[in-house]
Amino acid sequence: MDLNPIPIVDHHAHSLLKPEATADAANFRQWFTESTDPEIHARHVPHSLFFRTGLRWLAELLGCEPTLEAYLAARAAQPYDAWVRRLFHEANISILLCDYGYQGADSYNHAELQALLPCRVEPMLRLEVLAQELIVQHDTFDQMLEAFTVTVGQARANGYVALKSIIAYRTGLNIAPVSREDAAAAFVPLKEEARRAGYVRLASKPLCDYLVNVALAQAEAQELPFQFHTGFGDSDADLRAANPLHLRRVIERARCPLVLLHAGWPFYRELAHLAAIYPNVWMDLSLAIPFATTGIPAMLRDILGMAHFSKIMFATDAFVMPEIFWLAARWGRWGLGRVLDEFIADGFLSPAEAWAAAEAILGENARHLYHL
Repeated sequence: MDLNPIPIVDHHAHSLLKPEATADAANFRQWFTESTDPEIHARHVPHSLFFRTGLRWLAELLGCEPTLEAYLAARAAQPYDAWVRRLFHEANISILLCDYGYQGADSYNHAELQALLPCRVEPMLRLEVLAQELIVQHDTFDQMLEAFTVTVGQARANGYVALKSIIAYRTGLNIAPVSREDAAAAFVPLKEEARRAGYVRLASKPLCDYLVNVALAQAEAQELPFQFHTGFGDSDADLRAANPLHLRRVIERARCPLVLLHAGWPFYRELAHLAAIYPNVWMDLSLAIPFATTGIPAMLRDILGMAHFSKIMFATDAFVMPEIFWLAARWGRWGLGRVLDEFIADGFLSPAEAWAAAEAILGENARHLYHL
């Protein structure tokens, strides 16, 4: 099936870096892996399928040789703004929901990104980054907690369309009830660290768990979807603690939509099961698409065989470079189209049913869930 005419609602992605930050070969290569190791970037990324295929496809777009040097030269020979718009138009991304917590001084802010992209952009609130900033700003736990609760409680009024937690990276998904006293005690050493260094990385399980539970209550009050990172991701994610099955306690008491990200890869069967049995769980396909490359159809066969088409959503989890958005859209449409063609050929779905499933997964489910 040719799924290119179906617009994508990219419900989980990150901001772009400004062009000078991705212009040389070393910077370009590093975004084709989740590893932060320079040796992986320099020696091994050029031998990955994601990089080699991606470079070939991108070179075809620009009519140049499929070498990194030729591609970067052809890329630099045209206006960056025009190149970004071309990639987003060809990816047919109609709406982008952006988590700005993964950014620095070289990243576009929300106003800049909306001005650059040819699609609608809506922000999401990343909770652990917010908490880190508030720990630095406030002297006591009570002050920090009040500021956190007020900010999260005003998320929808301030234009955010979802909350997002990376607790899986920090302390794992086995989120427990925590007393206010235990959370306050965990705040003390973090505040001392913040005073010494001027910043803090929140990785205290009592405080992480407590703040996520506070945020879940605020999400329920605002009817806001709540995104959880699950499965693989940055190198600081311990896969043993990122299995979405650890979230069962949260799932069974949460009263807001829970969007479990990245297909839980490699635990996509477990996540498909959760989406199939719990009405408040939705399954996201980002990051696993595009990084799983030729394994995407096998993953999607298992997911579509278990989970309801109405509970599955495509996204890119793209970041830094516009090329990643385009490549994720291409890999995703290829894999989904291939599997739906098989379902039609085997008599599992009619062509009309398969097309409706593709429309739901690529955009309509996200439109409904996030009230877009």
